This record gives sequence, C-alpha cells and structure tokens, in this order.
Amino acid sequence: MAQKQYNKWIILSAVVIGSIMGPIDGSVVNLAMPEFTKIFHTNITTVSWVSMIYLLVVSSLMMTFGRLGDILGYKKLYEYGLLTFSISSLILSLSANIYMLIIMRAIQAVGAAMLMSMSSAIITSVFPPNERGKALGINAMAISIGLAIGPTLGGFLLKYLGWPSIFYINVPIGVIGYIWAHTVVPENKGVPEKFDPYGSTYFFMFLASLLLFISEGGTWGWYSVPSIFSFAAFLVFLILFIRTENKVEFPMFDFSLFKIRSFTFGITSTLLNFMAQYTMTFLTPFLLKHLGYSTEKAGIIMTSFPAMMFIVAPLSGILADMYGAQILSTIGALISALALFLMATLTEKSSMFDIMWRLAIFGIGNAIFQTPNNSAVMGSTPKNRLGIASASLATMRNVGMVIGIAVAGAIFTNRLKAYQAFNLPYNISFMRAIKEAYIVAGIFSVICAFTSLVRDNIKIQRKD
Repeated sequence: MAQKQYNKWIILSAVVIGSIMGPIDGSVVNLAMPEFTKIFHTNITTVSWVSMIYLLVVSSLMMTFGRLGDILGYKKLYEYGLLTFSISSLILSLSANIYMLIIMRAIQAVGAAMLMSMSSAIITSVFPPNERGKALGINAMAISIGLAIGPTLGGFLLKYLGWPSIFYINVPIGVIGYIWAHTVVPENKGVPEKFDPYGSTYFFMFLASLLLFISEGGTWGWYSVPSIFSFAAFLVFLILFIRTENKVEFPMFDFSLFKIRSFTFGITSTLLNFMAQYTMTFLTPFLLKHLGYSTEKAGIIMTSFPAMMFIVAPLSGILADMYGAQILSTIGALISALALFLMATLTEKSSMFDIMWRLAIFGIGNAIFQTPNNSAVMGSTPKNRLGIASASLATMRNVGMVIGIAVAGAIFTNRLKAYQAFNLPYNISFMRAIKEAYIVAGIFSVICAFTSLVRDNIKIQRKD
C-alpha cells in the first residue's frame, strides 16, 4: 500500500523535534560539567572529554552519514539517528563512572551526527524553492529555542532530579520523534551508488586529528609530541582522502560541488560565522563572571542572543525566499561584526542592559545571515547530493565551533599573560585581553561578509 503523503509543514515538525534535541542536550551537559567532577571524583581535564569526544565524533561523522543518506534515503538515516540518540541517552543516565560516560557520549554523538546531517536534506527535498528559506528559518528557530531553554532546564533538572535526568529526559522526546518521523516523513529513493568505506575512514581520521590538534594543542603545547603526532596524522589522512576520492568510481565527497559558487562560498561563510559566534559565546560567560554576575543572571543575559535568533530567523527565511541570499547574508554578517566590535567597548562599569543589547544585535545578525546562507547552499546543490550538502553545512558549523573556542582561548590567555608581564593590574589585563579577542571575532565576521558578497548574485533554484 502506498504511503500517505503528509503536508510539508507536518513533515517539518518531525525534523524540528530532532533539531531541538541536540542543542538542549549540549547546553545542559556543559552546565553539568562541575557536577560530574564531584560525582565521579575526577578532574576538569578528564571531564572535558565528555564534551570533546561528542564534538569530535559528531564533526567527523557527518559527511559519512550525509553520503549514506544520499544512498540509503534521508528518512532511514534520520530514524536511526533518533533511535541511537535516545538509547544512548538512557544508558548515559546509568553511567557508573566517568569513562562509561565518555564512551557513551561518543555513541550518542553518532546519533546526533545522523540527525544533524539529514535535517536540511529532508527539508530541502520536500519544500519548493520559494518556501525553502521559510522552512529552514523555522528549523533555525527550533535550534535557538533549544539553546535558550537548555541552561534553564538543565539547572532545574540538576537541582531537583539529579544528573541522570539530563540524559533520560531525551528518551521520551526521541521516542515521540521517531514515531512521528516514521509516520509522516516520506521515503526517498537513494541513488544507486556504492558507499566509499576507505574515503569515509580517511575523512573521519583527518578531521578528528585536525580538531584534536586545534582543541588540545594549547594544553599539550603546540610543539609537544601529542600535538606533532595529531597534526602529522591530519596531513597523512588528508592526502590519503584526496587521493582516494580522485580514484574511486563513487567517492564519499563529490569534489565537483566546489564548482558551484554558492556552495563553496556558502560553506566557507558558515565556517567563519561559527568561528566568530563561538569566540563570543565561549568568552562572554567569563566576562560576566569577572563583572560579578551570578550564574542565574549570566544565564538571563546570554539568552538574549538565541532569543533574538528565535524571533528573526523565520522572517529572515521569508526574505531569503523573496530576495535570495547574497545581500541578506552579507548584511547579517556585517551586523554580527558590528555587535562584536561593540562588545569590545564594554567596561567594568557596563550595566546588564549594556551587555544584553549588544548580544541581541549579535543574535539579529546571525539570524539574518544563517537562514539565507543555508538556503542558498541547499538550493544550489543537485537533488542527488542533498545529503552531502546538508552534512557539509553541519560539519562546517562544528569545525567553526572548535576553531572559535580554540582561537578565543589562545588569544585571551596569551594576551592576558602579556599584559600581566608589564605589571598591569589583573582587572585591566583581563578587560584588554577579552576586548582583543572580541575584535578578532569581529574580523572573522567581516571576512564572512566578504565571502557572502562574492557568491552568485541570483536567487538559487535547486538543480534537479
């Protein structure tokens, strides 16, 4: 019997459930890090791997699942992602020690990679070009909701239900999401091509090695044996990946996509945008702590960023459908840059409102940038490569997060030491160092505006 065809907005609701799970889980787990050190009697370095392993696995596997989605079908991979995420969350809530927690977070990341790599592909496959931006904007709004409610929900769960609750709360959401997706998301016929296991393995190894080098090099020492080994592994596996992809009949990544101007500059812009965004989101809590704000007030202040994205993202999607991505994404990136330069003007006497309106401007800029940019990338991609395009966007987001945090930490730490070497008081050194980091993030956004501006000056229609 033929599958019933559901309204595209109902299908979008199934994607939204998966999109909101990852941001909520990530922000809640980050909030619980201090709790893990006490519960499992371990140190911060070990606990940091609870987040690090998740980010490494998600980033390194999304391209593989993007390719598998093109071959097997987007619905199937999306359903597998919901099941993997939910089951691993249940086991995470039963963790007996920190090592079990870390291992299960890696498995949970496999499910997250499936979800993140398939969401944009499903949306693009069911929505016509004139409504694609609106749909992607609503999905972006769901992600913003997850980021906004995560800290508040996490604080409540940790206080009243204990740390296991931050994981088993995912189970009912995942089960409902699976049933709903299985019911309403249409089957799509995959392409009759073979999977490239060697290319997939080499890609995973080169990206994981690179991200490990970027994120841990400062801690290990950039010229230490582990750093040199991870960087060497990155180079070796990158060369193997490129050689393999140029030889096999059905490569994991189709390098011909780089011939599409909107795809190439779109994913480059995504990388730069998230480098700027995570420089800001990583450093600002430290600034708020330095200024004496409590954890509760800091959470309220930080919410002003995703709250504005929640409001503006759907409108940005509608405008993208009408006017295309080039001008909107460029304007969004410039607004984000302005907000970051304004963050660099904060002083120790700045009020709560002074910080919040700057973060709100940053949220507006990001919302205006992201939805049109994502719509342009997905719309410029051939139909049989939507999985790879969706995964490319998600991979660039995650790589941008890692680089942004690493750059922010390196600039702030090194400049703080430099100013203190001149015997400046700590509070002056702190403010100068964090201002310079914000300026660098602003420069990332200016470059992002340039890469957005040089894309095709047309409204992109998907190539079928």
